[in-house]
Amino acid sequence: MSASHEKQRDSRETQCRETADADALHDQFNEVWGNPRGWRALTIVNHTTLGLRFMVTGLGFFIFGLLLAMLIRTQLALPGNAFMGPEMYNQVFTMHGTVMMFLFAVPMMEGLAVYLLPKMLGARDLVFPRLSALGYWCYLFGGLIICSSLLFGVAPNAGWFMYTPLSSAAHSPGINADFWLLGITFVEISAVSAGVELVVSILRTRAEGMALNRMPIYAWYILTMAMMIVIGFPPLILGSILLELERAAGLPFFEVARGGDPLLWQHLFWLFGHPEVYIIFLPAAGIVSTLLPVFCGRPLVGYRAVVLGVLSTGFISFGLWVHHMFTVGIPQLAQAFFSVASMLVAIPTAIQVFSWIATLWLGKPRYNVPMLWLVGFLIIFVCGGLTGVMLALVPFDWQVHDTHFVVAHFHYVLIGGMLFPLIAGLYYWLPHFSGRMASERLGKWGFWLVFIGFNMTFLIMHWTGLLGMPRRVYTYESGLGWDMPNLISSIGSFIMVIGIATLLLDLVLHYRYGKPAGNNPWQADTLEWATALPPNPYNFVSLAKVTDRHPLWRAPDLGESMARGEHALTVIDHGRRETWGVDPLTGKVREIIHLPGNSWLPFIAACFIAVLCLSLLTKTYLLALVACFAAIVVLLRWSWENGAHPKAAPDARTQPGEPPLHSRTCDGPGLWGMGVTLLSNGALYLSLLFGWFYLWTVAPNWLVPDAPVLNHWLLLAAALLLSLATPWHRRVLARLRQGDARGLFTCQVGLAVVGLIQSALLLVALLSESLEPTVRAHDAVIFVMLAYSLGHALLASILSMLQALRIRIGYVSGESPYEPLVVAQLWGYNLGVLWVSYFAIALFPPAFGGA
Repeated sequence: MSASHEKQRDSRETQCRETADADALHDQFNEVWGNPRGWRALTIVNHTTLGLRFMVTGLGFFIFGLLLAMLIRTQLALPGNAFMGPEMYNQVFTMHGTVMMFLFAVPMMEGLAVYLLPKMLGARDLVFPRLSALGYWCYLFGGLIICSSLLFGVAPNAGWFMYTPLSSAAHSPGINADFWLLGITFVEISAVSAGVELVVSILRTRAEGMALNRMPIYAWYILTMAMMIVIGFPPLILGSILLELERAAGLPFFEVARGGDPLLWQHLFWLFGHPEVYIIFLPAAGIVSTLLPVFCGRPLVGYRAVVLGVLSTGFISFGLWVHHMFTVGIPQLAQAFFSVASMLVAIPTAIQVFSWIATLWLGKPRYNVPMLWLVGFLIIFVCGGLTGVMLALVPFDWQVHDTHFVVAHFHYVLIGGMLFPLIAGLYYWLPHFSGRMASERLGKWGFWLVFIGFNMTFLIMHWTGLLGMPRRVYTYESGLGWDMPNLISSIGSFIMVIGIATLLLDLVLHYRYGKPAGNNPWQADTLEWATALPPNPYNFVSLAKVTDRHPLWRAPDLGESMARGEHALTVIDHGRRETWGVDPLTGKVREIIHLPGNSWLPFIAACFIAVLCLSLLTKTYLLALVACFAAIVVLLRWSWENGAHPKAAPDARTQPGEPPLHSRTCDGPGLWGMGVTLLSNGALYLSLLFGWFYLWTVAPNWLVPDAPVLNHWLLLAAALLLSLATPWHRRVLARLRQGDARGLFTCQVGLAVVGLIQSALLLVALLSESLEPTVRAHDAVIFVMLAYSLGHALLASILSMLQALRIRIGYVSGESPYEPLVVAQLWGYNLGVLWVSYFAIALFPPAFGGA
């Protein structure tokens, strides 16, 4: 045999051995990471599956919301139409807005981010997989509860914004509004949990070497969106809780006669509502900034400027909420400020638009189906932005407020700014979900039908609004000039729906008839295209080091080498699910994060929360109490399998040269998770504090009792007690960081006792006979503040008790010091809240001149 033949044979044998070794390695990973089937599929916590579940569920709610929109346009197509009566129209109108805003737009964008981000960042999963699972089940159950109300004829009917006093018990006495308040609060648990998950995952679980300035631009958009959710959703959660307390228990937060103010609801709602617009827009803009470079064949122009623009947009958006309230009697100085702020936000948005235009100009665009949707987005969103600047002008806003002009504007911004990029992204990432390519012909037909139908519907609606047609009317008389515009809008809406149906048909057919995609079919630059198509549950069998912002353009064969196991973290015989934990700024590896596996606990916890929600709806409060207790027990049981628990880390050993497990360090992801959660919690508390000071200064009939309603010494004693324990706590934790666990058990027991004493003091204050929360809004706010601190004191006490037990068992020690540091953040937060509450309740009124 010749030397060349021997070489070829040896090469083939080597390739066969390498293939067999790679296959064996993938089999080992599948044993640890694989998804179960049958009923046990309810236990899956893998981000790929959960992201798909979010998106499929969001698609279902989108179709439902679209059908409701068709009912609305059918009713308004002709004057004097009797297709629906006023009550049914109000329910359909309210549910359409609620479904599209709360059950489709945000969850769909979060679901896409949950699916994509670990793949883009070169990680194997999100950092809190079970939290993602809980978020999904809460989203599903909450959405079903809200939508079921329409089937029973008791759907919310006060508008998707639920303005008081229309939504108060006097004007909406049934359970219609309760469905909205309890269901939306349930769904918001999902949104906030996903926000916490995404923030910590982006900051702490990236590929080695992926510094912040090397992150995919999409990750910057999602990081901003997630932080906005964390801070922006709590005001709505608080508002929903306060309004439900007013309806169910008679606490008068929004009733003028007893010292409340209905405008407080508008402030709380739009403190959430305007950031919500950018929470929806920013991830869609992230899709645009991700896809344009791929289809133009060059990097995004002005990466750093775009990042700065995204961060500025997120920041400025929190200062715009009052521009939804220009007609309610806001002082002129405030109107001027918020008008300027509303125009100012156009600057960072324009930076992004100019970056996209420059990328198109300097590249060589390929007009595949995703690119058509991107161009359609640019046209429609710029038009929506222009009408947004018009509405920022107070005199113009006064003229068109509550007309169809505003309806047209926010559909241009939200549908043009969110739906068009979303469809572009779904077509682009469709090979990821199925391994197949969609039809170019059906895709283009769908685009043109939607684009034409959309503009027929909403471009004409600007005209209808300028002619004076108000929003939220179920019919109108002939001869007002509204007949033809409404008919055209209705015809356009049905054309748009035909386009959506074409896209759905393409989506279904491509799973069977689409041609196989192959590796990286779009010649993209980001790491999600380095996975198999469809991807394995673990994404990557080995984790590569990243040295460039466009890793697949720099190394096109990177996906193949990762699949062969040629990079890091390939050992799996310990049974742990692992990914890198990196420094947030530099991307340098700091620890190995071991992730929890599949579990029934998130599903069971969500079921109990759903029972709690339904019990409150039906006012079966004993069952609600039992469900609440059961949910807390399940969540505490969930927390028990953590850190050094054998089920969390069956084998704590790592390979030579690898960093330690995160549970054996003092800076694991749980610290970041607790910090971001407390940031969201603090936003809720600050919203409550805002309500207290707002009512003091603005409420037209604010009632201050002649005698103090609260023994301030009890609140002071609770704050002083924890203040005295804090230095001791800090000294023990400082020793723990050095590996010395002496006194840790005693400290945790002592803190638990402190928490119980605090709880007793707050409970005595809460049950004081002089506190009359159903008589005055003044007392009602104090009641909620005390209940808030009482709940947190009890929670911190229980967690410290559990820590003491874990110390005894050996799960917490000098070698595994992680958990007490996490709980310590809650104690510090409680201390701050107690002192701020004492200042607000005890010291502010005398300084302000009140009792």
